[in-house]
Amino acid sequence: MVEWRMPGIVLSARRFGEGDLVVHALTEEMGKHAGLVHGGASKRQRANFEIGNRLDFSWAARLNEHLGNYRAEVNDSPAVGIMHDADRLAALASLCAVIDTALPEREAAPGLYHAMNVWLDQINGDYWAPLLVRLELGLLEVLGFGLDLSSCAVTGETTNLTHVSPKSGRAVSATAAEPYLDRLLPLPQFLVGGGTASTKDVVDGLNLAGHFLEKRVFNVHNWTLPPQRALLLQRLQRQVENDQSA
Repeated sequence: MVEWRMPGIVLSARRFGEGDLVVHALTEEMGKHAGLVHGGASKRQRANFEIGNRLDFSWAARLNEHLGNYRAEVNDSPAVGIMHDADRLAALASLCAVIDTALPEREAAPGLYHAMNVWLDQINGDYWAPLLVRLELGLLEVLGFGLDLSSCAVTGETTNLTHVSPKSGRAVSATAAEPYLDRLLPLPQFLVGGGTASTKDVVDGLNLAGHFLEKRVFNVHNWTLPPQRALLLQRLQRQVENDQSA
């Protein structure tokens, strides 16, 4: 018998058979890990396995390569505090779906796990949206496709970085970018210079991360980005348009 016990974050819970669930959780040591919850789809248990919930998981299987069974106790449910906020709920659904799809199973990702915990702690605060962009860029780094936003790919400058090459993933300064603006991706300044981020900056950041997630991760496996992510972008883009027309 193989067993372990550790905290985890629910990424997805899919019905299996009559009343069971297959739950994917993000953990510090085991990365994304699946397990079967007997009776998990029942009225008594289903709410425990909502996405974003943080639980103490116990996993056991006869052999390590088996799906195994989960038992779990709830630590907290961040989604409860944002039920009134459709944007935050859309962001939670998007992030969980992206990580659940893109992250390989059973490969440790402690940095991503801790970053997602920080984001869940801040989900009721003012910085949830820019932190979401940073999390997606962090996922790219975990997968081996991190962007280089430290200096201009053309001039070597470390200041006035305004765009990103869609091919190399490297930053480009305003001067070097000028002749190629229609071919480059906007680089939101909160990613390189700190400061506040507008909704448009967040949309630009999500488009930046989404370009490389799609190109370097999803397309390679003939996957598409999750529909939950498209819904989030639509909501935020609508806010940008409303702000511009006001």
